Amino acid sequence: MLPANVPRAHAPGKIILSGEHSVVFGAPVLSVSIAQYTQVWLKPIHGSGGLFTAFEQVSRGEFYPFATLSSFKQTLDHRFEQFVGGKLPVQNILQRPDDLVMYAVASFIQQLPVPEVADDHPLPVPGTLGSCSSLPLGAGMGSSAAVIAATFALYENLFNETMTPEERIERIRFCERLRHGRGSAIDAVSVVYGGVNRVEGNQFSRPNIPTHHALWTGEGWYWVLHGTPASATGECVAAVRRLYEKDVALWQEFSDCTNALQTNLEANVNPITTLRHNHRLLVRIGVVPTATQDFVNAVERAGGAAKVCGAGSIKGDQGGVVLVYIEDKDAMNVLMADKGNLRWAPLKVSPSGAVQGAAP
Repeated sequence: MLPANVPRAHAPGKIILSGEHSVVFGAPVLSVSIAQYTQVWLKPIHGSGGLFTAFEQVSRGEFYPFATLSSFKQTLDHRFEQFVGGKLPVQNILQRPDDLVMYAVASFIQQLPVPEVADDHPLPVPGTLGSCSSLPLGAGMGSSAAVIAATFALYENLFNETMTPEERIERIRFCERLRHGRGSAIDAVSVVYGGVNRVEGNQFSRPNIPTHHALWTGEGWYWVLHGTPASATGECVAAVRRLYEKDVALWQEFSDCTNALQTNLEANVNPITTLRHNHRLLVRIGVVPTATQDFVNAVERAGGAAKVCGAGSIKGDQGGVVLVYIEDKDAMNVLMADKGNLRWAPLKVSPSGAVQGAAP
């Protein structure tokens, strides 16, 4: 248990309602931030000259000296350029599990408007930087964006620096490129703003969903973790790009589907038909493993609709997080009764994004 005075910050996860993969090609995407949080904390250890890491589910307990943070960041920037040049697979950019968060720390320090040695911007506090999370890793629920956003919120407080939401989004995307390669802004927007968001190109907006809508109350909406995908998000995105980048008609169909779902939500119309269409589009591009398709088929037989709501997977049997819509609560309970190995819960929206303080 951490002492009450240990600085901390937290950020929510997210689920894609519609538009995964197609957003990379300029199509719209809808996401909802969920009340599953990643919390980041810093426990000072004076005299250590750097940061020890203790990231739950991730860390191997590394030590990062402050003296080498700049060169560490430069190395990862160079590895990203190797990826861009086709010389390095996206999944090989990061060399250690802890590197992503420490890259965020290094990026934050580098962007300070005055030298770190100034009186009002002391050197980074040495100690143990750690995290805990209720988000599954690598399953399409925005775990990497959440930990970066929480890290920035923590360091804004430590350095008495305040970024605008737009600056936070830009910096989160800059860091996330190491994990996902050529991604979109939707994860960053979701963890910064919370609620339900739409991104199309460089434009961000809030769908006008009625306050009494079941999405806000969680009635009929669920998430199910259908295992951890065998392929990383960046790997999936690269594979889909390689096969379908020039298929304009396909991405237009994705766009139409996302727009239809937003219309369903704003008009409070049953979204089952649209969600089922979205699932079939994702099957078409090869990111829904057979075992996950079997689960979705079972949901449909029970009267609902389901779809993967992360990048999915191009190999293995596990598709990551699945969005389920089924109005009959009893039908959902019966469906999941013989699937005791799958983690699932009603979808609870997080109304706000990354913020200082302990997670709820």
